[in-house]
Amino acid sequence: MKNVSKIMWAGLMLILMGTSVLIGCSDKKAENNNASSSSSAAEVSASASESASPSQNEQKSNLIVIITPSHDNPFFKSEADGAAAKAEEMGYETLVLVHDDDPNKQNELVDTAISRKAAAIILDNAGADATIAAIKKAKDAGIPSFLIDREINETGIAISQIVSNNYQGAQLGGEEFVKLMGEKGNFVELLGKESDTNAGIRSQGYHDVIDQYPDMKMVAQQSANWSQTEAFSKMESIIQANKDIKGVIAGNDTMAMGAMAALKAAGLKDVIVVGFDGSNDVRDSIKAGEIKATVLQPAYGIAQMAVEQADQYLKTGSTGKEEKQLIDCVLINSGNADKLETFALK
Repeated sequence: MKNVSKIMWAGLMLILMGTSVLIGCSDKKAENNNASSSSSAAEVSASASESASPSQNEQKSNLIVIITPSHDNPFFKSEADGAAAKAEEMGYETLVLVHDDDPNKQNELVDTAISRKAAAIILDNAGADATIAAIKKAKDAGIPSFLIDREINETGIAISQIVSNNYQGAQLGGEEFVKLMGEKGNFVELLGKESDTNAGIRSQGYHDVIDQYPDMKMVAQQSANWSQTEAFSKMESIIQANKDIKGVIAGNDTMAMGAMAALKAAGLKDVIVVGFDGSNDVRDSIKAGEIKATVLQPAYGIAQMAVEQADQYLKTGSTGKEEKQLIDCVLINSGNADKLETFALK
């Protein structure tokens, strides 16, 4: 009986010892789990904090993307050159791109600006309506856009829209044209690209002056899409049907140059031709006694103004200007053509 009691006592002691060991291990495991959980929570908290606050060493973009129509037109090349020169002078890197007046290509170039994380976009756009979605996309990506030369049909998505006062300029050109024509005679109008708001505004400005003179008769009105070669071709056809043309008024200088070339080829040397832009080519033609006048819109200066406003906006969050800004134009004729250089008066 004593032996049985000893055996039972020994078994009870073993059970108690085992339970103690298990409890100790369980406590130790709980401590380890708690420590691990605390460590994980701290790591998650630190990670969230890092995500919420950008790194102090993160660099802001220093790239300004400049997008214009084709540089075959010296006006658009002047814009790009002016913007790039000013941006580089102010310490920015530049990327100069050309959309060729193709809204789809323009959209791809805006995507390029977004992928390059541009600081800002300077844009002479490819259509007043077709450009809206691209500007919105850039804005959603945090990239401000500064438009030059051509407006879009919406406000509040571009930071600035800096354009020449096309109506005021066209009235200057129309008044000079009427004076040169002696207030009478048959004339032709060459229009710009129909999708470009400026084409319609300039034509309206011309006609609000010319139509006041009943002896001024428009015998043809055609779009040459801002193109010199297209203007040459269109004028050849118009001349065949109208031998008694006394004047041609064009929506830009490249079309004026094309018209002048067609008139010279047809032997019509005394026709009054007036353009719009203020290019060096037309300046030289005026000095040679061929084209009679043009209207200067300061493309180079406007592009530089856009870069200055972009810089101020990036640094302060404001340009200090209204979104839509009109810059007055200047009449250029034989009296001041010598002072014209690269879309600016010296």
